[in-house]
Amino acid sequence: MALSDLVTVERNEDGIAAVLGILKQQLGERFQTGQAIREQHAHTTTYIPTQAPDGVAFCETTEEVRSVVRACAAHRVPVIAFGVGTSLEGHVNAPGGGISVDLSRMSRILAVNAEDLDCRVEPGVTREQLNQHLRDTGLFFPIDPGANATLGGMAATRASGTNAVRYGTMRENVLSLTAVMADGETVTTGQRARKSSAGYDLTRLLVGSEGTLGIITELTLKLQGIPQAISGGVCPFPTLEAASQAVIQTIQMGIPVARIELVNALQMRAMKTYSKLDYPESPCLFLEFHGSDAGVAEQAETFGMIAEENGGGPFLWTSVAEERSKLWKARHDAYWASLTLRPGAKGLSTDVCVPISRLAECVAATEADIAEMGLIAPIVGHAGDGNFHVLALMDPEDAGEVALVERFVARLNMRAIAMEGTCTGEHGIGQGKVGFLKAEHGHGVELMRQIKRALDPDNIMNPGKILPA
Repeated sequence: MALSDLVTVERNEDGIAAVLGILKQQLGERFQTGQAIREQHAHTTTYIPTQAPDGVAFCETTEEVRSVVRACAAHRVPVIAFGVGTSLEGHVNAPGGGISVDLSRMSRILAVNAEDLDCRVEPGVTREQLNQHLRDTGLFFPIDPGANATLGGMAATRASGTNAVRYGTMRENVLSLTAVMADGETVTTGQRARKSSAGYDLTRLLVGSEGTLGIITELTLKLQGIPQAISGGVCPFPTLEAASQAVIQTIQMGIPVARIELVNALQMRAMKTYSKLDYPESPCLFLEFHGSDAGVAEQAETFGMIAEENGGGPFLWTSVAEERSKLWKARHDAYWASLTLRPGAKGLSTDVCVPISRLAECVAATEADIAEMGLIAPIVGHAGDGNFHVLALMDPEDAGEVALVERFVARLNMRAIAMEGTCTGEHGIGQGKVGFLKAEHGHGVELMRQIKRALDPDNIMNPGKILPA
């Protein structure tokens, strides 16, 4: 990752001026051009500079999104979808200016089909809002990326998170969606059937496209039954390699673990201080099991034996909901806890994913890089699917530090790709990882370009993202 990899998008000043006038007439007070609100719609948790749009359209219906896109298409003006802005790779930046389409007001839960275990929602519904609504049905939506992201944004970035090892990612949990394409036309990619062999899989094409092909305005999602019993706990290990080996053995033995999260010693120190945890400052695994009372107890006991064989333990687990909630709240607050390790510094969060058999090797090599480069960079990971995150703390005003962290991230990404993994398991490409897409996909990047040109010939849909210049 390097700022030099950012794709330049030329501004269309005349087109932008025309669209600003059109949208002010169409939306009135729901179209804003103030500097503060424009910058809020381009904020990013990376060190990538904010690139604000020229206006923000607060749409409330699919038809309004169509009107905005049609105006932008007619004048060749960029259009960028916005949920709540939790993305990590500059996805919502506007490098060529244009219009940010804020979908937060499209927040209706349109239908819950409890017997079929699915629901239909608008893109501005957040995962917490949906699960709150589902509470009395005995169902829940399992994808949990940590932040209270919108479901439209989660689909656009192919989010996953702590439950992915058991329930999959957004790719597996979106049955169909409706999207407004670059020409202003609307497409619905499927029905509510659990499988289909009818034509190209347009759902999977749009899931993970990061708003570069269309703007999602409705989703049909799979739901799961709330488990009869849930248990969870923390298990310390002497080394990160030992913890990683325990993860590999747990998955290979077929234990249906719902969550298995890896935390290195530095991250554990930060979490202990920030979240007031009483656990050792050593590498740890955070685990959760779903099933029957007998089943979760058996799974926990089996994992305890695996941990002991790898020098870990004791595995302290509980089925008390309040204790589990405190544990996972601490895990979700890992980002904020990490910032306490170097007050005043900013964090560059990056992720990679490798085949699970290479996880221990990749994590160990990454820790060695961190030590060699003298960085403060805690590690957490969704270890059950080989995905882990590093938060490199740095001063973004110090060019030397920025260059050092960029070298570290580049080395990490290329190592993961060399291990037959990926430069991003769940953050997406956005602007930040554009420089690594060709190394991972080769000629596949040209096929992606052809798809982009076919569906968005004027390059108005979130330009400057995913594809290298």
